[in-house]
Amino acid sequence: MKNSAKDVQKLREITGAGVMDCKRALAEANGDFDAAMKLIREKGLAKVEKRSGRDTAAGLVHSYIHNERIGVLLDVRAETDFVVRSEPFQKLAHELAMQIAASAPASIEELLNQPYIKDEERSVKDIVNEVIAKVGENIRVNQFYRIEI
Repeated sequence: MKNSAKDVQKLREITGAGVMDCKRALAEANGDFDAAMKLIREKGLAKVEKRSGRDTAAGLVHSYIHNERIGVLLDVRAETDFVVRSEPFQKLAHELAMQIAASAPASIEELLNQPYIKDEERSVKDIVNEVIAKVGENIRVNQFYRIEI
């Protein structure tokens, strides 16, 4: 089955995978877009496992204030400053801070295992893993603080 360039491009934009990986996934899924996304995520997760041992020496501190009543300081790490400054990493930091503000996890492990506030079908760890697959580097939540009045 021939896949259109639009399908390949759309899959690439959603997943961050390479053009050839998107073409192969669509071919393997017989043109089924959702199945191709699932294949790419599964393959991306295999890449995530390979990266999990890498040192995360670069990072940023992200702050988020919700309605002037809840504040979050979040320390998120990656392997290089290049990735830390990237749009997917910056967006992830903001999404994690909002998650912490909304759900008040007691620990990093609890945070990662929570259902993601914007899509209850996925966990926060799934969201982090998708960004790891997209940027090609290990990402780690180092610490966070949440204050509520």
